[in-house]
Amino acid sequence: MQSVDRAVTVLELLARSGEAGITEIAGELGVHKSTASRLVSVLESRGMVEQLGERGKYVIGFGVVRLAGAATERMDLPRLGRPFCDSLASELGETVNIAIRDNDVALNISQARGTASVTAHNWVGQRTPLHATSSGKVLLAHAPPEDQDALLEEPLERYTTRTLTDPEELRKDFALIVRDGYATGYEELELGLNAAAVAIYNYDGEVIAALSSSGPSYRFSRRRIREVIGAMTVASKELSAQLGYLES
Repeated sequence: MQSVDRAVTVLELLARSGEAGITEIAGELGVHKSTASRLVSVLESRGMVEQLGERGKYVIGFGVVRLAGAATERMDLPRLGRPFCDSLASELGETVNIAIRDNDVALNISQARGTASVTAHNWVGQRTPLHATSSGKVLLAHAPPEDQDALLEEPLERYTTRTLTDPEELRKDFALIVRDGYATGYEELELGLNAAAVAIYNYDGEVIAALSSSGPSYRFSRRRIREVIGAMTVASKELSAQLGYLES
């Protein structure tokens, strides 16, 4: 615990002062310079601090910026995403959601209902299964292989007769999602409910969220989903750009 406290103190010093040498850091910590040097060396190896030239002073490293960016985008995403949800829901007439991955579930953080929506169901704050929703499948398809393996090794709940629970079938589905750029869910979570989702990227090119649209199967049909994927993709790209993503 003492090492963690000292590490945080070093980062706070650099954030406050802009830069500092080993002597200043050691004085702030109340330790010998050799102890301060070892601590700073560990922080430097993890990208938390950087040295300005050989034997120069230290500054906050890009590793801290990345961590701060990850926290900021999670906080800003509902605010930035709301206008896109509203606009897309108005255009499509269906419910539009943004969801992020929260360990082994998808967490809905924003929602807008379209003019054709016949339900008042509010998904915001609700956790839904990754394998049985279009948003969840987008998030899982772009997750690290070890995360996919961990989920698929566990028994998967079947919510309807259409829910995919076979690991190999899901892996095939993930490959198609990555290839095609979107995921679909046809009555996999609830009978009578269809959905489609596309990925939202951050400044680092990582998929951090999914933008989905859902509606009753009699109206939000396979044909209708094919028609609206283009508009959904445009919206997700514009939102990703606001998060700093530069499409290659």
